[in-house]
Amino acid sequence: MAKITPFPLIEISGAPRQRGRIYGETARERIRLSAGLYTDQLHRLGFDDANIERLVTAFLPRIRDWAPDLVTEMEGIAEGAGVDLSAIVLVNARTEVLQLARLEAGVADEEPDGCTGAVLLPEVTRDATVIHGQNWDWRAECADTSIVLRILREDGPDILTFTEAGGLARSGFNAAGITITANYLESDRDYRDMGIPLPFIRRRALEAQHFALALRVVAITPKSGSNNMMLSTAEGYAVDLECAPDEAFPIYPQNGLIVHANHWQSAIALSKLKETGLASVPDSLYRDHRVQKVLAETGGKLTADDLKRAFFDDFAAPFCVCRAPMAKEGGNLSATVAMILCEPAKGIMEVAPLPAINREFTRYDLTMEEGALARAAGACPDRTEEESRWSASS
Repeated sequence: MAKITPFPLIEISGAPRQRGRIYGETARERIRLSAGLYTDQLHRLGFDDANIERLVTAFLPRIRDWAPDLVTEMEGIAEGAGVDLSAIVLVNARTEVLQLARLEAGVADEEPDGCTGAVLLPEVTRDATVIHGQNWDWRAECADTSIVLRILREDGPDILTFTEAGGLARSGFNAAGITITANYLESDRDYRDMGIPLPFIRRRALEAQHFALALRVVAITPKSGSNNMMLSTAEGYAVDLECAPDEAFPIYPQNGLIVHANHWQSAIALSKLKETGLASVPDSLYRDHRVQKVLAETGGKLTADDLKRAFFDDFAAPFCVCRAPMAKEGGNLSATVAMILCEPAKGIMEVAPLPAINREFTRYDLTMEEGALARAAGACPDRTEEESRWSASS
C-alpha cells in the first residue's frame, strides 16, 4: 500500500484578499482537485458547465450580503489558484449545490456527508481539559483534496481548521479556545429556502471571541438544509446544536460528554419535524453508542488516546465508526476521510488521513491567547473588548 500523505498545513495572514491569494497560490493543486471532484459529480448528474454555474452563483448574492469579507477572501483564493470564483463557491457550498442538483435531477442522495463527533469535558479527562474531535465520513478521494489551514487574523482570534482545499473552515478551533465540529442531519424542512452554506457559518463561529457569540452564529443563521454542529469552549463546556434550516435544538452534556452521529436526538426536535436521513445512514443508530461504550470501558479519566480508540471502533464493519474505503453506487469511494482531535487548552490538533487503514497522526499547533489559557485553567480574566461591546449593545 502506498504511503498515505499527511494533510499539508497552509498558513495565511493579512487582509481578506491577501490571505485568499496566499491560500490559492500555496494550495493550488489541491484546490483544483477539490473543485474538480464536485464538478465531475455534477456532470454525472447531467449538469453541463452553464447549469453548474447557475446553481453555484445563485448563492453568491446571499453570501455577499451576509459576509462580504468572506466573498473577498474567496475571490483571492480563486485568483491565487487560477480558477473561476464559481469553483471556490462550489467547494464552499458543495453540500447545498449537490442537494439542489439531486432535487432537480430527481436523484436520491446515496452518499451523505457522515461523521461521528464527541466532546469530553474537564470533569472526565485526565488533564482536566476539553478534548473535542470527530471522524469525518465522506468521499475517500478527499484524503488528497483536504488541508489544515492556519489563519492569522488582524481582527479577531487566529484559527486552525481542517477543511477541503479552497474551503473557509470545517472542523477546528480558534485562539480564544472555541472548537467546532459538524455532522450530517436531514429533515423534512430541508431545501425549501436558500440559506447560508455551512462552511461560512462554521468560519464565522470560529471567528468569534466568545463562546456565546459562536453559539449565536450557529443557532440563528438560516440554512438551506439541516446540520448538527457541536461547539465547545476551553473554559470547560459544550453545547450541541441540532439545526433545522430555521430552528436550532440544543443538546447538553451528560456525564461529562456529548457524542453525536447522524440522526436527531432532541425529543423537542422530533416532536416538530420528521427525521428523513436514516434511509441512507442507518448505522448512525449505533455509532454514537459504540463511541460511548468504548469510552466507558476505559474505567478512568480519559485522554486523547482513549477518544482515538473509540473513534477507531470497527463494530459492524464496513458500516462502522471508522470506515475503510468502500465502493458505492456511481463509482464513488466512501470512507472515514480523517480523524480529527482538538485540544485547545494545549493549542494542538491531531489529524490522521484515512484512519481505518492509517494510524499515523500529524500534530498541528496554534498559539493560544493568554486569556483563553487562563480561562481554561479556571481563572477569570477581565472581559475582552468584544465582550464589552456586546454587553453594551444588548
